[in-house]
Amino acid sequence: MPARKLSFGGLVAQSFAFVFANLGLFFHLVTIPWIASLAIRLIGSLMTRDSMMPVLIEKAADMVPTVMFMVAWQRFVLLGPQNIGRLPGLGWSPRETAFLVHLVKIGGFTFLLLAAFVLTLGTVDPELLAAGAATDPEIARKQALAAPIGLGFTISIILALRVSYGLAATAIDEPFTPRLSWAYSRGNAWTIIGVLFLVFFSGAMATTVATLVVLGLTRGMLGAGESAAVITWTAALLVSYGGTAVAATAQALIFRDLVGWRPGAQIAPVP
Repeated sequence: MPARKLSFGGLVAQSFAFVFANLGLFFHLVTIPWIASLAIRLIGSLMTRDSMMPVLIEKAADMVPTVMFMVAWQRFVLLGPQNIGRLPGLGWSPRETAFLVHLVKIGGFTFLLLAAFVLTLGTVDPELLAAGAATDPEIARKQALAAPIGLGFTISIILALRVSYGLAATAIDEPFTPRLSWAYSRGNAWTIIGVLFLVFFSGAMATTVATLVVLGLTRGMLGAGESAAVITWTAALLVSYGGTAVAATAQALIFRDLVGWRPGAQIAPVP
């Protein structure tokens, strides 16, 4: 039996409630990373879109402002506003480096599998996938090669979700590894996976809805031009950062409850 049993509903409710109760500070902390992400998106839009690789490159670059925001936000959750430190986006410290390294340990393999999946499938004409379309041997070959990679990608996501809460430890300068995250989460693994999956999925859905709504409104007022696209990206990125804040809050709460961490206190031993 786990030493501390986590509550699925309690963690989800606390995570969303915490973000909505601190929207003022959220806007204060997210401003510079939000602008940086928009700049990366604008630069990314200049690249050719013959494949999904430019999108993956853009997402990799966007991890820099995302890490800056997550470190500050998780320090706020666990240490309070007086110990956030530098405003995110004004500099890069060894703390952000350690956080990024920890993130790569958790999700780097998943990202590589996603890239391999994209490279294996390549560009596929949607018409060839329609019902009744003649089977293309080349597409069938690509799908056969991509299937095990897709399975590995799915499994790696589940494993990454289980240990990702350890990022909160790195944000507050506590030495922590994915191996320790795995050990502390015994007995609570599916609760952690379920909470973080629900939070990330909710954030993705909210971002999609925001994109569609804002795009429809801006196109109706401004037409299908660059200005409509920029406004849409701006709104979508802000909503996406809101989802990131909820996920970072959930990770911080899971870390605090699982290891019994409190400011100035020693982390409880692995049960």
